[in-house]
Amino acid sequence: MAGSTRAPFTADDYRARMERAARAAADAGLAGLLVAPGPDLVWLTGYAPTAMTERLTLLVLAPGQDPVLVVPTLEAPDAAQATGAPALTLRDWTDGKDPYALAAPLLDRNGRFGISDNAWAMHLLGLQKTLPGTSYASLTEALPMLRAVKDAAELELLAAAGAAADATFEEIRNVPFAGRRESEIAADLSRLLREHGHEQVDFTIVASGPNGANPHHEVGDRVVERGDMVVLDFGGLRAGYGSDTSRTVHVGEPTDEERRVHDLVRQAQEAGFRAVRPGVACQEVDRAARAVIADAGYGEFFIRRTGHGIGVTTHEPPYMIEGEEQPLVPGMCFSVEPGVYLPGRFGVRIEDIVTVTEDGGRRLNTTGREMVIVE
Repeated sequence: MAGSTRAPFTADDYRARMERAARAAADAGLAGLLVAPGPDLVWLTGYAPTAMTERLTLLVLAPGQDPVLVVPTLEAPDAAQATGAPALTLRDWTDGKDPYALAAPLLDRNGRFGISDNAWAMHLLGLQKTLPGTSYASLTEALPMLRAVKDAAELELLAAAGAAADATFEEIRNVPFAGRRESEIAADLSRLLREHGHEQVDFTIVASGPNGANPHHEVGDRVVERGDMVVLDFGGLRAGYGSDTSRTVHVGEPTDEERRVHDLVRQAQEAGFRAVRPGVACQEVDRAARAVIADAGYGEFFIRRTGHGIGVTTHEPPYMIEGEEQPLVPGMCFSVEPGVYLPGRFGVRIEDIVTVTEDGGRRLNTTGREMVIVE
């Protein structure tokens, strides 16, 4: 399978990203960054090489040094077609040769490097064997905010992905629920996301009745019944940027308690959104949403974080959780998704993607957050 590129960014955009990443590495006391195939490589260069290859592909970024992409010879033509290729130097290696010997002269022999979280262990061990004086840190641990602040073009793509997810919800609420399996409704979600421009569907959670109490329920063959609360959580990538939204619907008329819990989660989601503004610590978004649920006596049933970042992946830093003191910065994008999960009974989650503005926050999902009755 050939590698692929991402649009609409230019070589200059990718050059600026690589320069920014190299400066951030220096500021963090690192000798440089070693970027393996995955979301960081796509974001920095526009290049998405063949998935799951055992051959070393490695972007080397270091302060005062031109970016270099070490790549297998057989994949070099694809790498050369990447939008960011003019901003870097390609160094290829052939099967039977030692790729770590090729990479070694690019690295400070006694330096400490940030390396992609998803780098293969065999590649890290190969580098350590060739350069025993080097040491390594998780890239996410060393530079957790590397991709967190989006530029105007990225925000536009995220907004378009959010709008596509919203259009999907507006259509799914009109399909039959009662008497159909969760898997059938999930297939509808996947189809609709693709019809609205998603090239990749990452998840389509349909958690009905007691399954809704599991935040990451795997879609199964349970038949949805009248009287069920149903958590819908779905998203993926559109033009390389993520969508992720949750709405909770009810099949037929809900009970008073179900209405009360749903409205509680709606209020908590609103409180989390209202807490968003520049300079506020990420944990304050979590605290604001969690306080509403705790004050109503359901605190023990809010069993997960309030949010996660989104960009070229659907889950990335920053995280809205107690203990995360990273201040919010305009351009950050993340979910606000409080929930109540009542074991053996039902669950409710409401989720929007939010971006930080100069004076607050802006939702990238705009469908109604009130309870929707489906048939």
